[in-house]
Amino acid sequence: MKKKTTAAPATDAATGAATGTTEDAATTGGPADERTETKATAGAAAGRHALAEPDQRAAEAVADPDPPVAEAATESDPPVAEAVAEKPADPDADLRRPELYTNRELSMLDFFERVLDEARDPLNPLLERVKFVGIIGSILGEFFMVRIAGLRQQVEAGVTEESADGYTPQRLLPLVRERAWQLMKDARQCFSELLPELEAAGIHIVGHDALDEEQRAALRDYFDEQVYPVLTPLAFDPGRPFPHISNMSHNLAVLIRDPQGETRFARVKVPGSLPRLVPAPAPAAGSRPEAAAPDGERWFTWLEEVITANLDALFPGLEVLEAHPFRVTRDAELAIQELEADDLLETIEAFVQRRRFGSVIRVTIDDTMPEHVRRILRENLELSEDDLYPVAAPLGLSSLWGAADVDRPDLKYAPLVQSVPAAFEGLEGADLFAAIRQRDVLLHHPYDSFDPVVELLRAAADDPDVLAIKTTLYRVGRNAPVVEQLMEAARNGKQVAVLLELKARFDEESNIGWARALEHEGVHVVYGLLGLKTHSKIMLIVRREGGRVRRYVHLGTGNYNSVTTRQYTDLGYLTCDEEMGADASAVFNALTGYAAEVQYRRFLVAPQHMRRQIAERIDREIEHARRGEEAHLIFKMNALVDKPMIRKLYRASQAGVKVELNVRGMCCLRPGIPGVSENITEKSIVGRFLEHSRIYWFRNGGDEEVLLGSADLMPRNLNRRVEILFPVLDHGIVRQIRDDILATYLADNVKGRVLHPDGTWERLSPGPGETPLDAQEHYVARAREAAWERGE
Repeated sequence: MKKKTTAAPATDAATGAATGTTEDAATTGGPADERTETKATAGAAAGRHALAEPDQRAAEAVADPDPPVAEAATESDPPVAEAVAEKPADPDADLRRPELYTNRELSMLDFFERVLDEARDPLNPLLERVKFVGIIGSILGEFFMVRIAGLRQQVEAGVTEESADGYTPQRLLPLVRERAWQLMKDARQCFSELLPELEAAGIHIVGHDALDEEQRAALRDYFDEQVYPVLTPLAFDPGRPFPHISNMSHNLAVLIRDPQGETRFARVKVPGSLPRLVPAPAPAAGSRPEAAAPDGERWFTWLEEVITANLDALFPGLEVLEAHPFRVTRDAELAIQELEADDLLETIEAFVQRRRFGSVIRVTIDDTMPEHVRRILRENLELSEDDLYPVAAPLGLSSLWGAADVDRPDLKYAPLVQSVPAAFEGLEGADLFAAIRQRDVLLHHPYDSFDPVVELLRAAADDPDVLAIKTTLYRVGRNAPVVEQLMEAARNGKQVAVLLELKARFDEESNIGWARALEHEGVHVVYGLLGLKTHSKIMLIVRREGGRVRRYVHLGTGNYNSVTTRQYTDLGYLTCDEEMGADASAVFNALTGYAAEVQYRRFLVAPQHMRRQIAERIDREIEHARRGEEAHLIFKMNALVDKPMIRKLYRASQAGVKVELNVRGMCCLRPGIPGVSENITEKSIVGRFLEHSRIYWFRNGGDEEVLLGSADLMPRNLNRRVEILFPVLDHGIVRQIRDDILATYLADNVKGRVLHPDGTWERLSPGPGETPLDAQEHYVARAREAAWERGE
């Protein structure tokens, strides 16, 4: 059984085919795809470092990889003079038709629809459904800050090229705005439909006006004691300019009348330091907000409504006429001029501060806001009518993430019980190194705990035989046990080197703090390469063992973040293979020093060789198919956007290769098109955890090859990031990935959605006689059973 979702808007392509179908978290679209990421500096930076040299046509591919010209340049084009002289026919002409591609912005919005579908799903626990609404609010905010902001920059710059899917920025921007606005409205509609269910479960989220007199009196005390001291009303009059409205801030537009009868405007910022959902006492239950009804019911109201109800305290002697909430979203894509920066740390720090002042991209307003107040906002924030997004209250749905904090375990997912692989069970200290020497170890997060990685690092920090520790850090969060152990290792006299990527979007401020802390402890900190983000996940431990030195390597698909390792599905791999160790040393030497050219034994490293090496492996599978042999690819990733890679997969399908894709988010490929992609299937899994692992499986004539790593098939990953894909060497782990992990995800008929040629998605459900299989819950249950067997 399948549930069909609405198709995305149709293109103007001759066929009239419909288009549309998306890390961490996630980023700008249209013809100059992702142009805003280090856009002005990447090309100039290329060539200064071995890792900054992509396979072909480095400058164009790095500076601007996704317009039609640069997109073609990422493949093996002939030299320019030769191309002009001979003008060879394009062998891929039939695969460049716009109707064969889905626009990435529309695909990302399709992904948001799938997330919202989880909020609508009655099989999910109630508070988890509310949390999914909060997730929609959060990711839509980032979408406006980055994707819509980038599109608008292209329109203002006069960019008119068509992308591979046939869109110009001018045509795409209004479509994307309209769909995003509709999603905003749909999310609020979904939340309104959840309110009666919350009421029935004893969780009351109500307007301030719906509270009784005693409840309002208690909240007045709360306002006086905790809210009022934080508030700063800002007047707007001839003597005081219109106040700056910071990015993602929640505000009240207040109109007041002074004793002379003049109407004045003031802005009151709703403090983000206080809970947005304010606890209220149960009706007639007490005088403190913390009081709860004896039966455990919980009452909440919105902070902005508490402030609105008590505005008289902020404007004594004045008459408060009206107050309306609004939220401002600003452009967060600030190009970092790295080549002109004497100190990258200070430069990034300055840009983080400047993000608060980016141009306004969106102002969300209550749909009851009258025209005279809208006009004040439009004129003073320099907005067009298109920049105003009226929606039903409440604004700022991202606050609903806080639903997870409500103490009602009966309305949430069952607790995740993590396990430890048998190879590490009960081990600590030097025994962990011995276990890795015995055989490679795979960690499947979040079902497997991340603790073994932290414990290995702790053992390394204390072990007198450990000489050096090197690692890359991208997003580690504010509570970072890995960073703490790195600092401890430095205090213990180890040689510790960290490449800490300051340009990890929206994590810059946290990373700046860790960079300073690490440097304070004597860690060698490198901030990344010019024009490139270092996105790879790798840790190297160098240990003296007898008369030799052995290298232990951890590689992964996810960040060294102890929080997200409980929220994201990722894979970690631990090995002491000599060639992997040699490659790890070569990567770190290239990252921290200079290298004219690096040849890796086992790693596929971007932007240097990865694109070519993946393409060669797909070509290898094509050759197997042409010889009449069974040929099969299975790719699991976050996003499939890169057009040359999509064409390569199309050619594989045309040759008879079976291609199974499991792409969580953006997928610009269109499966099932006769003569082009009829041998390709695509499934997306959206569920309790964020699917984040990247797996590339090649049948290779029976000599299977599995690559894991940090890279999706996107222009930014292949052209502008330092990424690593690495082979799984242990044959038992290869079988585990093929027969357990990949097979389970491909068989998911509960949380799986399949993509059709016309760009529509269908949610799967078990057919008659089929056993329901939710891949994520399957692993949760298995980890719980393992814990029971251990007696935990």
